[in-house]
Amino acid sequence: MQQLPPLRLLTTFAEVARLGSMQEAAGRLNVTRPAVTQALKNLEAHIGLTLLDRSRKPARLTDAGQQLAWAVEAGLGQIATAIADMQAAAQVEEGQLTLSCTLGMATYWLMPRLPQFYALHPDVTVNVQAPSSDLPALRPGIDIALRYGSGGWTDGQVVPLFHEEVCPVGHPDLVERLQAETHSLSDVALIHVASPEARHWATWSDYLQKQGLAAPKARGQVFDNYVQAVQAMQDGRGLMWGWRSITGDLERDGSVARWPGGALDLGTGYHLCIRPAAAGRGPVEAFQTWVLAQAAAEASEVP
Repeated sequence: MQQLPPLRLLTTFAEVARLGSMQEAAGRLNVTRPAVTQALKNLEAHIGLTLLDRSRKPARLTDAGQQLAWAVEAGLGQIATAIADMQAAAQVEEGQLTLSCTLGMATYWLMPRLPQFYALHPDVTVNVQAPSSDLPALRPGIDIALRYGSGGWTDGQVVPLFHEEVCPVGHPDLVERLQAETHSLSDVALIHVASPEARHWATWSDYLQKQGLAAPKARGQVFDNYVQAVQAMQDGRGLMWGWRSITGDLERDGSVARWPGGALDLGTGYHLCIRPAAAGRGPVEAFQTWVLAQAAAEASEVP
């Protein structure tokens, strides 16, 4: 790339071209008229072209000068716009945070509770992203990730949010009927969630094995996310594996019922994970304080 002239020469030229007067340009730039004249001569020497027709009074732009004036005006305008956009983005960032979690966590636990956070912090915006992965990444642009697991991650600050205890759940009428008919879980239609991204969540096979139960006789319905699975479960299509983060509120309001005696503790839970570069930011600290208090207040509740 050809070496560009110094920016001060270009800005001086831009003012002369815009105002049509070296004297006015000098006043606007808060420099002397000779300083402007020298800057223009240096610019012409740098590019090897005459930019001002000095045979006329006042001097006028040559064709080359007019071409450069248009280019400089456009370039400086783009720079000014970019700086303004960056400043505006920085101001917006001061009042927002970006959080990543699974679709099920976002739909059934976080989003229903966010209005409470906004009531306490009306000037903070929480941008929620739900990637396909079941282990949301802490990458640039993501301040917080809500992750399920044992908590042994090393890419950020990890704070336990709440413990997870799993249990088969279903429509109350279906659970009541199946119990009355003394069905075993091995005989019941089961709803599965399975996808290439769901590597960190246990499955029905894990559950049945830990409970000493035989594999189901029928495979049942299979979905690639918990939103579809929950809808099928609420429609009475079978039992699904219930999580506090997904079916806890539905259990509390009586929309779904637990399979009696089916609870299983896997020693796992949800964690608040904070990217190191985001730690200490006002919105992040406000959310951390709120979400931990929210989880603690619900810890003693029995679904």
